[in-house]
Formats: sequence, C-alpha cells, structure tokens
Amino acid sequence: MGSGPSFPIVPMTRDKIILITGANSGLGYEIGKWSAMMGATVILACRSESKTKEAIVKMNQEFQAEKSKEISRLSENTTLALEFMHLDLASFESVTNFCEAFKKSGRKLHVLFCNAGMAFIPYQKTADGIEMLLQVNYLSHFVMIAKLLGVMQQSGPDCRILLMSSGAHKAVTLDLKTMNYSGPPDDFPSFNYYGRSKLYQIMQTAALGRRISGSNVTINSIHPGIVDTAIWRGWDTGIKKCLLCCMQCSGVAKSAFQGAKCSIDLTVNPKHAGVNGLYWVDCKIVTPSSDARNKQKQEELWETTLELVRPYLTEEEMKRINIEIK
Repeated sequence: MGSGPSFPIVPMTRDKIILITGANSGLGYEIGKWSAMMGATVILACRSESKTKEAIVKMNQEFQAEKSKEISRLSENTTLALEFMHLDLASFESVTNFCEAFKKSGRKLHVLFCNAGMAFIPYQKTADGIEMLLQVNYLSHFVMIAKLLGVMQQSGPDCRILLMSSGAHKAVTLDLKTMNYSGPPDDFPSFNYYGRSKLYQIMQTAALGRRISGSNVTINSIHPGIVDTAIWRGWDTGIKKCLLCCMQCSGVAKSAFQGAKCSIDLTVNPKHAGVNGLYWVDCKIVTPSSDARNKQKQEELWETTLELVRPYLTEEEMKRINIEIK
C-alpha cells in the first residue's frame, strides 16, 4: 500500500453520504475505501456490477487488515457501508436514470466526487453522438452535477463537488470549434483530447465556483500525479508501455493509494470547508494553465457546454446550474 495516511482520520457517521464515480478500481477505489473506513456511506457509481461487488469484498478485507494495525479513529463498524449503483457515463440516459434513482432514495449528498475517466483510446463515438473522452470525462459529469446540485443544496453545510483532473491540461489550449471531434477516426489525437477534457474540468471548477460562491456547496479540481491505474490501459503500443514501465520503476508513477491521498484529504478534512474554485496538486493550491484561468474563456466554455447538455436537463436544473454570478 505504500506509506501510511498523510491525511487525517476523520470519524464520520453513516448518514454522511459520499458518491464516487468509477470507484471500483484505482484512485476511486482508495478514496471510497478510506472514506468508508472513517464511517461514511459510500455510493460506488460504476458500470460493472460484478467488478464493483468484487471491489466491495476486497475493501472490507482491507478494512479488517487496517483495523488490525490499530489505526486510531477508524470506524468501529464490523463492515463498511458500501453500495453499488449502476452508471454508464457514455450514456446521458444512464446518467439521467442514475440521478433520478438517487433523488428518489431521499438521501442527502455531502460529497460528489467525479473521478471516473478514460484516456489514450482510439476514436469512439457514444450513442449520443459525442466523442467518448468528451462525454465520459466532462459532459456526463457536468450533467450529474446539474442534476444533483439541488440535493446538495438541501444537504446541510459543507457539501463538496470534486473533479479528478490532470496536469495534462497544460499540454493543450481551448478550441471550442473542434470540441467534439469530427475528423478522420484514424487521425484522432487521443492524448490531446484527453488533455482537453481535463482542461474543461478545471475551467468548469472556476466557472461553477463563481456561481455557487457563498453557498453551502463548493467545487475543486485535483491533479493526482502520474498514477499506475487502469486509465493507462489504452496505451497499447510497445513504446508507450515501455515508458509507463520506466515511470513505475523510477518511482515517478505513484501507486493508487499514493495518488489518492490529496483526494481523500479534500473529501474528508474539515479544514477545507468553504474552499472553492481551486486546482490542487499534492494537497497544495496550484495555478493551472493560462487558458484554464482565463475568465472569458471559462465563460465561453460554460455557454458552449450548456448548449450541448441542454437537451438532457430540465428547465429547473438549467436555472440551478446557471445561477447568476454574484
């Protein structure tokens, strides 16, 4: 697992609800496991039920191992409060059904962690006619936030939206005209479009942060570093695999636990209450790229995004997410 926690163990009760997309492996797995080990109820929003149920069994086994180390302030419960809910981010219909099911449960929502993502894949188009990286990494999470923001606004003080972004945003610039790739599939620049999706998230953090400033809900984005997770599965060429191997051997690539430490801290640490609209690396506030922090470009992206997702949001959801800037 690597070195021990560098985040506080914050005791929580099971009525603290934390929702994490892509929580059955990698960073999401560690964020979910540690949040549950501190006592919270964690919703694992994932596509595969079988893989998620396997992850839940493994999390409980690791919980018992951590308890045997007598780490203070871990949950006194015998099992973790972990629940699977089906979510396919490549489908706006699935996102809508997920959000409606969550709202019908009557639960509060204290943390929404938009963690799931894809990278380094050949060109693919979703059933909604949108380039896969754009929809999975950015647009579907945007729709989730819009649909669940009302729940969070009624869930008490200190509710948090967290976006798993990437330093790869620095390698790209904003180009809204080519936002949804329409060129030849064989020419698809996968890394560029991955970086774009992460740039959008950081810009969304600033734009939405302005709109919800002073409320009970905050939003922040995080770069976890180069982490050895399944997101690299698209690196199918020998050169790319060799590069990843070198990063692992040199210690540049973090384990999932090491990469998740900042995310866990931002999820549970009371000292981050009210912190809003920022970009984090290694638990420090960092200045993102010039495009990412350009207010005019943030607003242009915001308006373009609203037009893309408008068919999937109700009038009430549109009004709530697009609240007048204070």
